[in-house]
Amino acid sequence: MPDAVSPEQPAPAAPTATPPAEVGIAHPISAGVVTALVGFTSSFAVVLTGLRAVGASPSQAASGLMALCVTQAVGMLWLSRRYRMPLTLAWSTPGAALLAGTGMVAGGWPAAVGAFVVVGLAVVLTGLWPRLSRLIAAIPTPLAQAMLAGVLLPLCLAPITAFRDSPAAVAPVVLTWLVLQRFSKRWAVPAAFGVAAVVIGVYLVTGDATLDTSTLLPTLELTVPRWSGQAMIGIAVPLYIVTMASQNIPGTAVMGAFGYRVPWRAAMAVTGIGTVVGAPAGGHAINLAAISAALAAGPTAHPDPRRRWVAAFTAGCAYLVLALCSAALAALVAVAPAGVVETVAGLALLATLGGSLVAALADESDRESAVLTFLIAASGVSILGIGSAFWALLAGLAIRLMLRARPFRRTTSPSAG
Repeated sequence: MPDAVSPEQPAPAAPTATPPAEVGIAHPISAGVVTALVGFTSSFAVVLTGLRAVGASPSQAASGLMALCVTQAVGMLWLSRRYRMPLTLAWSTPGAALLAGTGMVAGGWPAAVGAFVVVGLAVVLTGLWPRLSRLIAAIPTPLAQAMLAGVLLPLCLAPITAFRDSPAAVAPVVLTWLVLQRFSKRWAVPAAFGVAAVVIGVYLVTGDATLDTSTLLPTLELTVPRWSGQAMIGIAVPLYIVTMASQNIPGTAVMGAFGYRVPWRAAMAVTGIGTVVGAPAGGHAINLAAISAALAAGPTAHPDPRRRWVAAFTAGCAYLVLALCSAALAALVAVAPAGVVETVAGLALLATLGGSLVAALADESDRESAVLTFLIAASGVSILGIGSAFWALLAGLAIRLMLRARPFRRTTSPSAG
């Protein structure tokens, strides 16, 4: 395991610096608000898509989005205050993409909820049991990233097919994203969703769709978990691996780059328990933030590293406010014209897909096994009711082992003659 995530090492205090006198408390507060807004608006459509794919009704998906906001908000408030670090949490966006590619399993939505509970328990166990932490870290990065890239590919193709089918509705969204990619990548996806909301509004006014106002108020809809073998293998195992390999471990690396050492056991306990608590309400997984972590942990949040924890604390408060908007956003997404929400979700995942492909193919010695892992995951094949992500990783590990095995050499004894 990397030192940054070693369970045995305590989390030291953040590095010190002498900040300019003119920088006040408003600076990290604004950074925290931006962190929450960017994190929420850039990927909530992916979450709703993933939850609906594994059987959630519109109200259950809205409940899941709200549960994720609340649990990660509470986790951020406690961790940042307790350790005086800008420890930010997020929902597992790659995990939501995995759900979208997995689809319904035997047992339906209750079985998916049961898988979410198991993932949370596994994350807690990872923090408490060093061997499990090392086992997850031992999964070859190229294979884990290839599996993730394969899962993301169909979702990232959605903007292309949506543009073909509904160019008038999709073109403004894509064009907005392209323009912001040039000038402010951070706001490209939020701006694209803003344009998508305008498109949905025009569709509601001019089309036959109607918005049910009774669904605009936030509510939690609880589901009794059910445990099935297919859900454990098809959802829980790959969701746990993706969350750890593409969120928690990279999240500690991002924090380490800014001079912070994550309190590993506490972070895994908070995110794991938060996942277990949020699962009956529909939350699939929360974890350490990876991409958005830099918004609160970097110098832009505050010149003094000792004051940046305020940004993470503020982000937690902002997520509590955003939780109140979750039902309204889910209702808006539910009445969107075909392809618009899928376009936003696909655009939001393009950067993740690119990073996964780079990591998957960087090591030439693992390239063949990574490519095959990617292809199997992208195929979407289901065997024995278990989705392609599990089979992709299993096949990739087997192929890697076979290709790296030492060739058998036959030994012969010297001839007597």
